[in-house]
Amino acid sequence: MAHPVPSAPKRTPLTASVGRRVPRRPGAPGSGEIPQGSLPTVEEVSAGGLVVRKVGGRLEVAIIARYNRGGRLEWCLPKGHPEGEETHGEAAIREVEEETGIAGDILASLGSIDYWFTVSSHRVHKTVHHYLLQATGGELTTENDPDHEAVDVAWVGLDVLNAKLSFPNERRIVDLARDVLPGHEDGFPDLPDSAR
Repeated sequence: MAHPVPSAPKRTPLTASVGRRVPRRPGAPGSGEIPQGSLPTVEEVSAGGLVVRKVGGRLEVAIIARYNRGGRLEWCLPKGHPEGEETHGEAAIREVEEETGIAGDILASLGSIDYWFTVSSHRVHKTVHHYLLQATGGELTTENDPDHEAVDVAWVGLDVLNAKLSFPNERRIVDLARDVLPGHEDGFPDLPDSAR
């Protein structure tokens, strides 16, 4: 059974990679890592991010709920693996729409986070590339998620989003999005409150 152990990236300028850290020697006390040679390591890449809309002057973000390997419900940003020759940005757009039902256009890259977890046969080093997207259409639904990982989806106000998200590293991505949004917010159509 695997348990994600997200790293806690420090807040850095957008031009720097978010979440990159110099790991301790594998297997060193306090490293939280299994000694090399005990299990093979697999590299995984995902992409996703924040799809944002404005309703009644308030910014909202579509997020999903999924069960972790331990059976606990976690609220997180939509994300998934690139398919075929997709770029990270193309994968983010597709995954956000599949998992939330909301189509979006990329406004900015928000950097990446990485973390390690272990399954019974190997260790996984996962890197997730995050983007800021403007919602362009669609309706909230998890019905289009081909993996059926998303069990719920909701619009959450940007002002309370960090309280809802389960992972500290995703809360840091939200903080970066808050820094970037003022340059894009004027382009958002302001939907009526009835859109809620």
